[in-house]
Amino acid sequence: MTRVKRGKIAHKRRKRVLKQTKGYKWRRSKTYRAAKEALMHALSYAYRDRRRKKREFRRLWQIRINAALKEHGFSYSKFIAGLKKAKIELDRKMLADLAINKPEIFKEIAEKAKKHQ
Repeated sequence: MTRVKRGKIAHKRRKRVLKQTKGYKWRRSKTYRAAKEALMHALSYAYRDRRRKKREFRRLWQIRINAALKEHGFSYSKFIAGLKKAKIELDRKMLADLAINKPEIFKEIAEKAKKHQ
């Protein structure tokens, strides 16, 4: 029987894991077992936080819009309801940007929303 050399695929997999964990602290960048576990956690956190990031930005935009509306004596919920009735289709990201960078335009939008309440 001829000799069969093994481990080519396993070696390649281990090298790939260690390459991905390059830059991690301590043993997690050097030993396969620790690196594999660290990478597993890192990838799951990355997956989770890509979704969490969207939520956090939406909350930030809502807070910014609400702060800008306080100056006009208007609440966030009434403003959003007024926008829907006025058929103004601006998303929260754009509204927050307008509130910070172009307050005069945001004021006009707020007045229109107030009128359609």
